Amino acid sequence: MAEQGQLGALLLERGLVTREQLDAALAEQARTHRSLGRILVDMDLVEESDLVATLAAQIGLEFVDLAEHAIDPSAAGTVNEAVARRYQALPIAWEDGVLVVAMADPSNVIAIDDIRSITGADIRPVVATRSAIEQAINRSHRLDEDVAETALAIDDDSDEADLSTIKEVVEDAPIVKLANLLIRQAVQDRASDIHIEPTERDVRIRYRIDGVLHEVMRSPKRVQAGLISRLKVMAELNIAERRIPQDGRVSAQIAGKSVDLRVATLPTVHGEKVVMRVLDKGTAMLDLEDLGFLPETLERYKTAFTKPYGTILVTGPTGSGKSTTLYATLNQLNDPAKNIITVEDPVEYRLPGINQVQTNNKAGMTFAAALRSILRSDPDIVLVGEIRDKETATIAMEAALTGHLVLSTLHTNDATSTPTRLVEMGIQPYLVSSAVDCVVAQRLIRRLCERCKEPYAPGSAELGVLGIDAEDDPPEQLHRPKGCGACGRTGYHGRFALHEVLLVSEEIESMIADRAHSEDIKKIAIAQGMLTLRQAGVAHVRSGATSVEELVRVVA
Repeated sequence: MAEQGQLGALLLERGLVTREQLDAALAEQARTHRSLGRILVDMDLVEESDLVATLAAQIGLEFVDLAEHAIDPSAAGTVNEAVARRYQALPIAWEDGVLVVAMADPSNVIAIDDIRSITGADIRPVVATRSAIEQAINRSHRLDEDVAETALAIDDDSDEADLSTIKEVVEDAPIVKLANLLIRQAVQDRASDIHIEPTERDVRIRYRIDGVLHEVMRSPKRVQAGLISRLKVMAELNIAERRIPQDGRVSAQIAGKSVDLRVATLPTVHGEKVVMRVLDKGTAMLDLEDLGFLPETLERYKTAFTKPYGTILVTGPTGSGKSTTLYATLNQLNDPAKNIITVEDPVEYRLPGINQVQTNNKAGMTFAAALRSILRSDPDIVLVGEIRDKETATIAMEAALTGHLVLSTLHTNDATSTPTRLVEMGIQPYLVSSAVDCVVAQRLIRRLCERCKEPYAPGSAELGVLGIDAEDDPPEQLHRPKGCGACGRTGYHGRFALHEVLLVSEEIESMIADRAHSEDIKKIAIAQGMLTLRQAGVAHVRSGATSVEELVRVVA
């Protein structure tokens, strides 16, 4: 109890709790006989990191915030992942030949003795929270060690094993383990794509994280045939066919999370390249508020998709999050009283309560053919994955005019050039002007890491880039990336979208019908309240969500 009293006094001294809060926690402790620290955390009176730092001070040890602390790979590699997880302890640095070990429980002398005997080094324990150690182990113990062990277990010296050998190898435990490791690590790293690329001498593995490709490892050439064949078996592809591209799908449970993978193979001179798109089912259930809409922009968009009919187009380059925006919109519209049908190529996310149709060009099930059939199935809302040709566009526009709400995507640079693009595809201007209600242009931009972003006073050059006059209303400070353990030293963690919402008013409708230039439409749209992509980006830079450099990268 004396120790508990000392902890309470330390917390009071540091201003982490009030006397009333401490008395309430002590009363709860007297009733339940649980530790004071755990009661304070459970009652949301103290953050776990603050409690652990105070406990560390109480026993005379240093507290380390692992999200901010750079972990030395040579130190972390002195113990394997199993030992680190067993003891909730991770070596993080060398100091004059002494190994600094972050521990959740520094009083565990068995753990200290075991790590000392494994490493042959003197140990200096420091204290960290259990959750921070778990995250640091996930970051530090990457694929390389497991893959090296797995590769050694694979007995295949030939670059291109024959088919009978491959059939044995794909069921071999090391190959199965390697494939699972690659997928598990990708999910842990928040990767959107996994690239497995055979080269002349080895196999390169890259992950796309927040839109940027990062090389995570290179594995020996001898794993190539077995690994690629294993992934093809998982995706139910033909392992004997290596000359043509193939597409498939894998469903898996990773760390309790349901994940789908869209698998595509591509024959190259050094063997088949495999790209796996990681489809986190949680993405399909996002709310529009989670996507990065500014409040005024979201209100403009809501006026369009709550109408019973019309066409809503989401535009932008490949990988700009168009499908995610459409799915989030469908989630808002999903109602048992409505018949919602989608036609997609491919169906990326399975949505409950919605009829989803997969195109099949070989069987004649094109977007246009599927759309015609859908319109005979009494739909209220139709989602067309992409408008690729005049026929699909015409059917979609006519459907909007006959009382259906039609949502689709198109590849254009901004919202106001979309009507012109449709006219160039061969759609009559009067049809475009009367059928299209709303166009949303969007781009994905990286979000600054909340843990390490640093404020600074912007100079005149940066204010000029943002289009802000020093005499207008210049921000006192902006934020820039710094880099820490939580964001993989990039300074960014996650992405959100910039949106430009064009509502087709009567004035803009007549301009489209008269084949007006997109720049003239843009001027009127801005006058009527449209924020451009750049203006949306500047608002997010001013709020500290992203940086000037990132805005320049995304919106030229």
